[in-house]
Amino acid sequence: MAPTTSTSPSSSPWSPGVVVGLVAPAFGEALKPVGTAFVNLIKMMISPVIFCTIVLGIGSIRQAAKVGRVGGLALGYFLAMSTVALAIGLVVGNIVQPGLGMQLGGLEAYEAPEGESTSEFLMDIIPTTLFSPLVGDSVLSTLFVALLVGFGVQALGRSGEPILRGVKHVERLVFRVLAMIMWVAPIGAFGAIAAVVGETGWSAIVALFQVMLGFYVTCLLFVFVVLGLLLRFAAGVNIFSLLRYLGREFLLIVSTSSSESALPRLIAKMEHVGISRPVVGITVPTGYSFNLDGTAIYLTMASLFIADAMGRPLALGEQISLLLFMIIASKGAAGVTGAGLATLAGGLASHRPDLVDGVGIIVGIDRFMSEARAVTNFAGNAVATVLIGNWVGEFDREKADRVLSGEDPFDEATMLDDASDEQATPEQEKVATSA
Repeated sequence: MAPTTSTSPSSSPWSPGVVVGLVAPAFGEALKPVGTAFVNLIKMMISPVIFCTIVLGIGSIRQAAKVGRVGGLALGYFLAMSTVALAIGLVVGNIVQPGLGMQLGGLEAYEAPEGESTSEFLMDIIPTTLFSPLVGDSVLSTLFVALLVGFGVQALGRSGEPILRGVKHVERLVFRVLAMIMWVAPIGAFGAIAAVVGETGWSAIVALFQVMLGFYVTCLLFVFVVLGLLLRFAAGVNIFSLLRYLGREFLLIVSTSSSESALPRLIAKMEHVGISRPVVGITVPTGYSFNLDGTAIYLTMASLFIADAMGRPLALGEQISLLLFMIIASKGAAGVTGAGLATLAGGLASHRPDLVDGVGIIVGIDRFMSEARAVTNFAGNAVATVLIGNWVGEFDREKADRVLSGEDPFDEATMLDDASDEQATPEQEKVATSA
């Protein structure tokens, strides 16, 4: 399982980029090629990232489905909640519209392509060869081929497992290259922020703060309203009690910007709160690949922000098709350093290629949004585990009441990494390996 972190290896370039853009606007604008170069590096990784994550994601679905009712119910819930999170991101993005005040100039006017029929659109998706999308720039063709290969490997059954292992090795190489690219993210973000601020002045700073604030508020509303109401009415559990019980894990996540760092503790605490080990062993590892609600909100809000900032807003039909693309492409990809940016760039490239260069705008504030993404992802998986356990009758409500009220506190002495690894259930190992 890939680490769910989006941190960069260096400190945020926000302050120096802003200072350069305000103090020396002309020089800041001259740094635009630096940001463009970084965006081009991200664009270079779109096709291999999408191909590997989709093929392996379908394999993960097959493995999870094998464990029966719990796996199928978990996958259905994850798909539904990811769709809700993406839709909420679109709604809030359309209401707030923080990018409208920027109106970046210096860009070629966008001319909408001539309308094409449905048959022409579908024919454009089908590539000339099976592997041509991997060396081309058609994201939808890459997605199409990845789905074909994924379901083809799935149909092979056990004989297809060596192929999945081979794709997994390729994915490791792809993400290692992506990690190398992310090491220069502070430099690319510095150039992009300096250029944007140099061109638009304080309006850029205000707009960037607005999108950050809007994202944080949206995540809070999603956790306390959407997840809170669902948890209360479906399982009879108070969201505040559950979050208080997981307080130590949230502090760990905020300090590392990684929900992966709290995975062993979440497994142990979900078992302690009264959910059976098989349910926890299936739901939690699968959720870390398929239930990234905070990342889903980020993808749609960031897409709308970039479109508005560049003065090229997305039409309603484009927003809906983008949402459908993100539902598929975000599975398993957003948990890897830099893959969220690649998925964001891929979504824009598949619908409006003229907006891909705007990814450089969001890179500069990505570090400030990573904590909210990680915390929301973690909260979503904790709530999902309680709900799935309750729906399959594997949730001890009386024990949960004692634990959440503080009568039966969690014993921190049991949190030994080696012991946790040794006690992993077969279901947990199977799903975690495939995820």
